[in-house]
Amino acid sequence: MKRMREKIWIFIGLVILLVLYEAVGIFISYGRHPEVSDAYKQSFQTEKFYGKEESSERAVIIEDNKEALEHRLRLIEEAEQEIILSTFDFKSDESGKDVQAALLHAAQRGVQVRIIVDGFSAITHMRDDYFSALSSSDHVEFRAYNLPNPLLPWKTMGRMHDKYLMIDHKFYMLGGRNTYDYFLGGKGYQNYDRDVLVYEMEPENKNTSIYELYQYFEKVWQQKECVRFRDQDGERKEVRKAKKELEERYQGFCKRYPKLEEAYSYEDITYPVNQISILVNPSHVYGKKPEIFYSLIQLMEGARSEVRIHTPYVICNSYMYDGFRQICNGTAKVSMMTNSVANNGNPFGASDYAIHKEELIQTGIQIYEYEGGVSYHGKSVTIDDDLAIVGSFNMDMRSAYLDTEIMLVVHSREVTAQLNDYMDSYEEQAGKVLDKYRVEMPEGMERQKISPKREKRVRLLKAFNWLRFLM
Repeated sequence: MKRMREKIWIFIGLVILLVLYEAVGIFISYGRHPEVSDAYKQSFQTEKFYGKEESSERAVIIEDNKEALEHRLRLIEEAEQEIILSTFDFKSDESGKDVQAALLHAAQRGVQVRIIVDGFSAITHMRDDYFSALSSSDHVEFRAYNLPNPLLPWKTMGRMHDKYLMIDHKFYMLGGRNTYDYFLGGKGYQNYDRDVLVYEMEPENKNTSIYELYQYFEKVWQQKECVRFRDQDGERKEVRKAKKELEERYQGFCKRYPKLEEAYSYEDITYPVNQISILVNPSHVYGKKPEIFYSLIQLMEGARSEVRIHTPYVICNSYMYDGFRQICNGTAKVSMMTNSVANNGNPFGASDYAIHKEELIQTGIQIYEYEGGVSYHGKSVTIDDDLAIVGSFNMDMRSAYLDTEIMLVVHSREVTAQLNDYMDSYEEQAGKVLDKYRVEMPEGMERQKISPKREKRVRLLKAFNWLRFLM
């Protein structure tokens, strides 16, 4: 009995040492927030984001989740040479298997398929036979960005949060949607989000955002922390069975998605644009200089009349609050819509917003709280009637300092008008924040009540708010 107790205490001691090792490694690596370099500041020029005439690219906002899935399947079917999919998360649920089936069929007809996912998602959601069937197929290569390694805690927190699908230097979709039912499809989804679909009419033109995106992808793809993933199981019986199921699933697309058989004109459904630019964070796995956030503040500061921000989460430090004050000191009207505590699908985001709401109000931004009953996941900005900005970047410290992120800046009055209309539709279900305690609701709407379960969870997470820079 004594020897058993000694073994238990030795085990507990080892666990404590491991936890301390992880904590020290994480805090040393990510606790200090880097600053944007003077070189980056000097190179940033707001006028570069505006074009004087129509470009060869066209764009449209894709708002509906079912439509977002159908566009992905249609674009994959359009591929002749190469498909690139970058996604934070990918699951083998209904919409996920539809994407897998389309990618597998593309590879079987000789299209090169490259897929990159975040390492956490890779080990938690991509260990099944369907992913093995896809990744072990000819013409398919999977890579995982920064697979977790408990022995290297100084690399743990840097994640890949990019979400885009690129086809033949001719099309791409970029936004905030991951690749599974929660974000795609017409059944059971639990999040509202959006993409931008970009169509290049002159694929040979290399002075376009598509080539800029391709160069960024290659930079991430070639990171030493991006490793090949799940490509050795193709001969297992279970994997062969999963492959056959995906092939049969593809054969049923015509019945389940009849619109995919219809003639389609991307020129007809898209709008002319003057300029499309890409904002990205550094691609390495360590603490990052907040280049996207800095760039967004500079663009917003140049607004003449109005800035509108939509973000699911707001978790900021003093540098970010100062940035918001900076844009509010100008002549433009500045507003921000985020989820209310009751409506927020992220308990960390809900908890932090509840604690730091007053600090956000004091920046001068007019805050609106979305109460639509479904968690809002859109990350968007409009500036005047000119710029529509959509992508993966949340207004939080994780997006600013830890994750790879990407935002698309579209100079187009038509696309901006389209995005503003969508933003209006959400704000019709949002309360206007008057102060820390009072919210003015639209006529006929009431604030959501926080369930006892959520309230308990939010209260519990408040005790860990000192870790907010990692949330």
